[in-house]
Amino acid sequence: MSYKNTAVFEDMPVSKAVYTMAIPTIIGQLIVLIYNMADTFFIGRTNNPYMVAGVSLILPIFNILISIAGLAGVGGGTLVSRLLGKKDAEEVKKVYSFSVYLGVAVAALFSLMVFLFMEPLMALLGAGEETYTYASGYAFCVIVLGGVPTVLSNVLSTHLRSAGESGKAGFGITMGGIINIVLDPLFMFVLFPKGMEIIGAGMATCLSNCISCAYFIFVLIRMGDNSVLRLCSPAKLPKAENIGSIFCVGLPSAIATFLFDMDYIVIDRLMAGYGDMALAAVGIVLKAERLPLNVGIGICQGMMPIVAYNYSARNYKRMNAVKNYSCMIGIIFAIISVTLYEIFAGQIMKIFISNAQTVALGTGFLRIRCLATPLMFLSFFHVYLFNGFGKGGYALFLGVMRWLAFNIPMLFILNYIIGMQGIVWSQFTADILTVLLSVTVYKIFEKKSDMRIANV
Repeated sequence: MSYKNTAVFEDMPVSKAVYTMAIPTIIGQLIVLIYNMADTFFIGRTNNPYMVAGVSLILPIFNILISIAGLAGVGGGTLVSRLLGKKDAEEVKKVYSFSVYLGVAVAALFSLMVFLFMEPLMALLGAGEETYTYASGYAFCVIVLGGVPTVLSNVLSTHLRSAGESGKAGFGITMGGIINIVLDPLFMFVLFPKGMEIIGAGMATCLSNCISCAYFIFVLIRMGDNSVLRLCSPAKLPKAENIGSIFCVGLPSAIATFLFDMDYIVIDRLMAGYGDMALAAVGIVLKAERLPLNVGIGICQGMMPIVAYNYSARNYKRMNAVKNYSCMIGIIFAIISVTLYEIFAGQIMKIFISNAQTVALGTGFLRIRCLATPLMFLSFFHVYLFNGFGKGGYALFLGVMRWLAFNIPMLFILNYIIGMQGIVWSQFTADILTVLLSVTVYKIFEKKSDMRIANV
């Protein structure tokens, strides 16, 4: 590695190191959020709630696609940081190569399955007669055609960040998002005829991800033969324990993301029972609430390589300083976000759609859902910590408990007790339990390890 990258991990002041790694990641996360919302925004200009509902139905499936990138990206990326902490650059190349090949193979298989089973998948998601055509067309563009470049972009950006190149990773994601935002109105309202706006939005997303992927490939080639991020022959496998480590962290990350999106699918299915307007409203809310969440994820993604590197190097004092600082700025931002959402919920809804009933429903939904923002950050924060440590078992336990023991059951329970409002309150209620469990598990892990002793 270059001295600059080593300095970020080892010598740079904690606040500067966190900002150096997190700010490009946060910007990239926000641009990704904006371009995800851009589809909803521009489709909302048609004032067609069925088209908005169609896009909302595909959001969980698209996020499951992203979870595939987590399998290869998070699993391989955190291991890259830990191997760099051990100064084992040669093994880094093998781990990086294996992760890239794995991501491409699984993404291609997922896209093929969506294509072959499109009709039953749409039925599972709750697509009605009015929304089926819109939802399936959008899915074909962004998942069937765009699945591989989307996953590969995320895998490559994660590995760049894991090697200390957060700026390059953030720029590529940001560039792809901006291109998508520019192409959306062009494809929707100029190149495609009226009634096919959703296909135009899907093609814009697909093309922007292809361009972003091409950028990352170009950057990695330009980094030269001496870079630790160089593709090896598929025959040059990492050590068996490192392959195991990739799956040990990557699978829990993918499963947690999958369960996160299962939660969204359940929300859509339950909310569909209250009509298409309610479904369209909650679809907008589920995207709007992600702004502070994506910032929090950006903080965690920026923090994780530094934590992983120093955990492997046994520099626990620096590791804990980075962890504590990252947690503090994440909580502060989450509290500010809750305040702003409570004040401007109505105006936020009107940005996406002008239908009065949808706006009224969404305003109430957003003011309730945003209360969980600090809790959601803390939940993700602890999972990212365990991923950085390479302790996928802990991360998997927290993810499974959060979604299968708390969130999803709470959706059914509160929907049964108080109806539509119960669906909206479930996140806040369940995440109180999740945070209590996460803090307890981390304290137990800390006591079992030598991290506290090393800092005395």
